[in-house]
Parts: sequence; structure tokens; C-alpha cells
Amino acid sequence: MAHTPDAHPQLKSEQILIMPRPIRRAILPVGGLGTRFLPATKAMPKEMLPVVDKPLIQYAVEEARAAGIEQIVFVTGRGKTAIEDHFDDSFELRETLSSRGKTAELESMTAMVGRPGEIAYVRQQEPLGLGHAVWCARHLAGGEPVAILLADDLVLAGKPCLKQMVEAYQETGGNMVAVVDVPREQTGRYGILDVDKDDGRLVSVKGLVEKPAPENAPSTLSIIGRYILQPEIFDHLETQERGAGGEIQLTDAMARMIGTTPFHGLRFEGQRYDCGDKVGFIEANIAFALEREDLGPAVRERLRSYIS
Repeated sequence: MAHTPDAHPQLKSEQILIMPRPIRRAILPVGGLGTRFLPATKAMPKEMLPVVDKPLIQYAVEEARAAGIEQIVFVTGRGKTAIEDHFDDSFELRETLSSRGKTAELESMTAMVGRPGEIAYVRQQEPLGLGHAVWCARHLAGGEPVAILLADDLVLAGKPCLKQMVEAYQETGGNMVAVVDVPREQTGRYGILDVDKDDGRLVSVKGLVEKPAPENAPSTLSIIGRYILQPEIFDHLETQERGAGGEIQLTDAMARMIGTTPFHGLRFEGQRYDCGDKVGFIEANIAFALEREDLGPAVRERLRSYIS
């Protein structure tokens, strides 16, 4: 059979060249001390605080897996072994659930553990900032783009936030962050975008400022704890430059990539809850409980009784 030459060989070559590299790994920094939740976090990682009946960190892992992530890299610190145990197999619990016929609970626990090799751990010896935590995972990134998820930021959405970002990243390539508008008086708590173009969904970024005073903030678009970053980020973090608060800031390293790498912010669909804040954490518990078919009606009724 004669070979039919490709009618558009150059077009196919260009398509291959501009196709963004897939996002296969996610870094989850979990080395923080959680001092705002003391005494609850004295002996328990803050990432293990439950929202309804799942710890914060499990929501982050499930979001990563829903976005097609193949390997999770936890950047841990002292006192974080509960996270490792949570995502490990428990023979005794598995046997107990099986013998008692608790099939749903058994399936849930098995799915949470995942396959061997899907989860890796690296230790951040000193709490030197988010940028330093990400840098600690450099050798496990495999020279590929990575997703970064902060468990403190919990997003309630029909389509998981990171999945929305991966889909948008397939259009744009480069670096991408999830963003929300915040009150101007709160800009000093976040990394803020300096906006070039804005179509209402995707924002082209021309600069980043870490925790600017309200009067100096270039916008009110704040980065939340969801990132897709190209592997060159590790080269910039390698310099170990200190930024705001004397820490190695991820925002500063990202800012140095602007101009050489496409950079976008995504206004995702969904509601973000700041679970690093006590009020935000309580609000997340209420919102996630109300979304549950098995809990929503009863919780709604209880809330009415408190309000009245």
C-alpha cells in the first residue's frame, strides 16, 4: 500500500513544538508549624485538621489526582509523621473494616492510599519560607513543570480548581496561578498581580508584588495556593535570596521569570476558603457540610436554630 504524504507536515511540527509539557507531579508543602491553631496543632499537623470528616491534606491530594497528577511530593517538617501514616496502608484497620462488612469505608481508605511510588516525602529542615519548601523538592521534580498546592486554601468547586488550571494551561503554557479579588485593605497578606491584560477569566501578568501595602498594590488580584510552574523556577530559588519577612519567597522567584516565560492568572470557578484562618476554617466546615446530601439538611436545620 502506497504511503500517503502528510498534507500539512509543517503544521503538525509546529503543533508539537508549542504543546505545553504535561503536569505529572505536584508539590505539597506541609512543613509549617500551624501556630494560629494552637493548642490543637501542638501534637497534630495543621494539615490534618478535619473539614467535616476528611483532613485538609486529603482534599488537596484528591484535587491533585482529579487533575491527572501521577506523583505527590510532600515537603514535610518535624512532627508531620501523621501525614505519612494517613496515606499509608493500615493492615489492622483494613482487616477490621473487612471483617465487619464496612465496604464503603474500606474502599475509601484503599483509594486514599494509592499505588506504591505515587507519594514521596522530603524534609525541610528549616522553616525558611514557601520558596525554600518548594526548592527542597527540586530533585524529585524530574526537570518537568510542577503543580503546587497549599492545603490551607480549600476550594469548593464543581470542577476541581487544579483541573481548571491544567485545562487553561494547555491553552497558554508557561506559569499559571489561581487568583481571587481581595479587599484592598488585605493586599498586605498576599502576593498581588500587576496586570497587563484581563479578559475576565485569564489575566496576563507583567509583575508580582509580595504582600504590598494597600496604597502600593498594583491591583487587588491575589494569588491563592495553587500554582503551575515551569522547572526553571528551581534555578531562581537556588539563589536563596530572602524577601518579605526575611524568608525565601516563591513570589519573588516567579517574578524573575516574567518576560522570559508566559505568565497567567486564572479566575477559577468555585469558592475558596482560607483554612489557615480560624473563621475561614469554620466557614469551610459549614459550606462543605451543607453540600453533602447525607449531612446538608440536618446541618441547615441546626444552623437555623442557632441563628434564630
